[in-house]
Amino acid sequence: MTLLAVENDCRPKFPSLKDGYIFADNAGGSQCLKDVADRIYDYLINTNVQLGADYSVSVTATTRTMVDGPTSTMKLVNASSKDEIFFGSASTMLVENLARAIEGDVLDGEELVVSFADHETNIGPWVRLAERRGVTLVPWHARLPDSNASTKNPFAVALQLSDLDSLITSKTRLVSFTACSNILGQLMDLKAVIAHIRALAKAKGARKIEVCVDCVAYAPHRQIDVRAWDVDYVFFSYYKVYGPHTSIMYARQASLDNSLTSLAHYFLKGYQLSPGGVGYELTYGCTGVLPYFVQLGGGDITAGKEMEHLKVSFNRIAAHEQLLMEPLIAFLLSQYKAGVRIVGPESDRSSIRAPTISFIVVGEDGETKRLQSKDVVAKFDALGDIGIRYGHFYSYRLLSGLPKMDPNDGIIRISLVHYNTVQEVERIIDVLKTVLSTEALSKDT
Repeated sequence: MTLLAVENDCRPKFPSLKDGYIFADNAGGSQCLKDVADRIYDYLINTNVQLGADYSVSVTATTRTMVDGPTSTMKLVNASSKDEIFFGSASTMLVENLARAIEGDVLDGEELVVSFADHETNIGPWVRLAERRGVTLVPWHARLPDSNASTKNPFAVALQLSDLDSLITSKTRLVSFTACSNILGQLMDLKAVIAHIRALAKAKGARKIEVCVDCVAYAPHRQIDVRAWDVDYVFFSYYKVYGPHTSIMYARQASLDNSLTSLAHYFLKGYQLSPGGVGYELTYGCTGVLPYFVQLGGGDITAGKEMEHLKVSFNRIAAHEQLLMEPLIAFLLSQYKAGVRIVGPESDRSSIRAPTISFIVVGEDGETKRLQSKDVVAKFDALGDIGIRYGHFYSYRLLSGLPKMDPNDGIIRISLVHYNTVQEVERIIDVLKTVLSTEALSKDT
């Protein structure tokens, strides 16, 4: 496998990268491909009409919105049909729609197992569903691994697969979790986790088990394969995957037929999770993302074999991301005596984590912050043309469970993607050295 030629194959596709600003807040939203922006412009200028009419411009607009958009996403996630793809304005809205659509198939006494390592998008709708139905919501918390001899860091938490052994019971109806935490950066082995969930549910006699996976922080970094995973529901936001501000939900056809009540107008078919029109131009704009990934895998979108090229593409992305993580993780670990604590796995391996790297700065007790996260970011911003961020990033429940953590100040997050370079990481480290120096720390203590 050849490594990504980032300067030649990736960065020229993103006009915003030309001025040298270092975008290191990508988990909050990636930069947009020029091809995506061009397609949005083309749609608005040339086909901005109502769908479903017989005149030629409307036929083109309908094809772009109702066929091309869903079909492109179908190929990206390896769904069986474009009818399993639903667009919406935000992932939060789509999960709320899912929770309302599934409500009639959640019976009295059943339970919902929900990861609290997630963005609130994948927690709040299930909390509200449990309240409406009077059923039990069972939290799946991130924690330190049972064998934690390699670190004294109380913030190096992750979801532990073995915890599901006691959380899943004969009453479990749904398990919902994140493929990659937007704070911890932990990557889940989706195929193995879902197989384990189904085996446990079957062994314990659950009436019906379905699985919902949040791929918002996963999709920019790793390949989604809904059929290989044997998953029922998956969602992600295109604006974090080099596209426009819109999101998608995959729902397996069997679930559409047997688990969900349609939220659409009663006389419409095929809109179960889309009670209202989508952004036409945004849906079409998303068709620019798949060709980019296929090209990174050495393919041509016109030649087919998308999954084959996507596999190569994301393997190359993972290899490059490891090159980005290695120096940054090594530097943060080297600052342990200065109070730096990584929040999440302390590994730099691309098989374990994504380059979404969070940390805090603590004092002598190893838990209380020595520096507020907002102050670190303020110093950082003042020293260079680099964008990072602090806060809870809507993972409020996760941070609330960490030692002496105020979620509103939260963590410092540096989130990288494949168009970032090793040289940019070196620049980030140089700035961090200044920010975390004895002189910088002493001004706040």
